[in-house]
Order: sequence, then structure tokens, then C-alpha cells
Amino acid sequence: MSDAARGQEFEKKAEKKLTGWKLFGGSKYEDASELYEKAASSYKLAKSWDKAGSAYIKVADCHLKSESKHEAVSSYVDAAKCYYKTSPKEAIACLTMAVYLSKEIGRFNIAGRHCKEIGELCEKELDFEQAIVFYEQAVDMFESEESTAPANQCKKKIAQFAAQMEQYQKAIVIYEDIARQSMNNNKYSFKGYTLNAGICQLCRGDLVAINNALERYQELDPTFRGTREYKLLADLAAAINEEDVARFTNVIKEFDSVTPLDAWRTTLLLRVKQAVKAKELEEDDLT
Repeated sequence: MSDAARGQEFEKKAEKKLTGWKLFGGSKYEDASELYEKAASSYKLAKSWDKAGSAYIKVADCHLKSESKHEAVSSYVDAAKCYYKTSPKEAIACLTMAVYLSKEIGRFNIAGRHCKEIGELCEKELDFEQAIVFYEQAVDMFESEESTAPANQCKKKIAQFAAQMEQYQKAIVIYEDIARQSMNNNKYSFKGYTLNAGICQLCRGDLVAINNALERYQELDPTFRGTREYKLLADLAAAINEEDVARFTNVIKEFDSVTPLDAWRTTLLLRVKQAVKAKELEEDDLT
């Protein structure tokens, strides 16, 4: 008998348990859940991921009928793992149930972890707007348990995608908040977060705001003025003020030759460069 056929047999036995009478001790839902679990395992061996996911959902349903919400959460997560391979939409639906049940039983860290997983699935599907929604829910869950590290991981994702969608102020607030926190536990990372916030300020095109931000960052960390990150932001602001595209480009090249800029920073700085170039051309047309 093939693994897939074995899975079908286990499912039939489980359904028979549910429709039959239980004459002795124990619960028909417990018996059925064990059979559905065996069905899911068989389907996994057959690489029939959709059927395995469906079987795990039936396991979860049996656990809910038995008032075993914690076990139901695990089964929905198992179902999601199967659907990862075939249907992100179904995986998200299963994880959403896991989040709902985890919140009901007061397991907020677990709920946060599954919200984060949904955010990651949305990210893979390039649905950044929905990714932000679930990462924000994860932050709420983690912060309710004072789990700062995973909360900040999600915040960084929110800031990253917010900036990509030109929600620069939202990204700035997050990066500056994490930068302030880093002064207490990882001062070295301060300049990275302030650089990200500063690049978002440049994208907004408000030179007063970027200069005020640089002053704030120096107040938080007096050594910031001596960093290459500070010099980059200050020199770029000056190039924007002078509407000098060549200088803007050279400043980035010089920084990148020593500290390579990642794709996210490069993309945002390219947006700023295009804006400076457009303004420069506009000025040329007027003269």
C-alpha cells in the first residue's frame, strides 16, 4: 500500500470514530485526532502536502472539540508548515488561527511568533503592506510580554518596508526609537540605525529636518560626529542644498568603497539622487 493510500485509510478510520458511539472510557475526539495525525504523517511521506495540511486541520478541530486549545495551536502550525510548500494563503489562514487561539489562552509570545511568521510569508509574496500589518501585531504581542529583542526585529522590518513604500516619517520614528534603545545595550549599532533614519530624512527632502536630526543624534552620542555615517549624511545634505548631483554621487562612492551600502540603502539614496537631478534640470530650464 502506498503512503497516500495509507493516509486515506487512516482518514476513513478517523471519520468512522467521529460518527460512531463511544461505549467505554476516553474520547472519540482523542481517538480521531490520533488517526488524523497518522493520516497527516502518511501524506507527508507521500509529499501530498495539501492533504497533509488538511489532515492536520482536522486534528486541530478534534483538539478544539476536546477543549485542548494548546494542542490545537500546534496542529494549526503543523498544517501551516505543510501549506508553506503549496499554498501561502492556506498557511496564513492556519497561522491566523494559531494566533487567535494563542491569544485566547494568554500565550502572547507564541502569538507574536506566529504573527511574525505570517509577516514573513507576506514578505515572500511581496505583499509588504500586509507584512507591516502582521509585524505590527507581533510587536504588540511581544511588547505585552516585555520581549524587546523579537519586538525590535519586527520593528526593523516595519521600518524597512515603510521606507520602501515612501512612508518615511513612520520609518524615521522607528529607527530613532531603536537607536535610543541601543545606547543602553549595543552602542555600536547606534550609528547604523541613525544612518537609516538619516537616509529616510534625506528622502523627505527636508534639509532643516535632517540637520536637526544630526544635532539630536550628537546629543544622544557625542562621538557620532566623528563617524563616517555622520559625515555621509552631512555631506549628502550639503550636496542636496547645492543641488550638486556630481558631489552627491562622489560622496556615496567614497563611503561605499570602505563600507558597502546594502540594497535597501542604495535604493533609497538613488531616489534622493533622482530628486536632486530633477531639481538641477529644473533650475537649468529656468536659466
